Amino acid sequence: QVQLVESGGGLVQAGGSLRLSCAASGRTFSHYDMAWFRQAPGKEREFVAGHRWSGGITYYADYADSVKDRFTISRDNAKNTVYLQMNSLKAEDTAVYYCAATRGRVAPGPRPHEYDYWGQGTQVTVSS
Repeated sequence: QVQLVESGGGLVQAGGSLRLSCAASGRTFSHYDMAWFRQAPGKEREFVAGHRWSGGITYYADYADSVKDRFTISRDNAKNTVYLQMNSLKAEDTAVYYCAATRGRVAPGPRPHEYDYWGQGTQVTVSS
């Protein structure tokens, strides 16, 4: 069982930056596939970025087109934490951001049902 706790959300002006953190419990964090999703009011939960374990010490990151070149996902295995650095924020980035994790699936993708563990979410509000 993995527990995920997000932090770092808040109110920021358009063009600003925020860094979200997701602290995970568990002793094999380095073997988990991690991702960030977001959900705006009245909309479905959508994929933002993923940080997948591909064996050994190799990981790869992927991003939704809407955040590519603005957001960066990373992890610190020593701290059992995954981060989402968000730059050049836009009003349309306003949403509740969720951290998600899974392990053992073949190439988890951008669909929420592919992830087994979820945090409680952190609100990000971008004012225009």
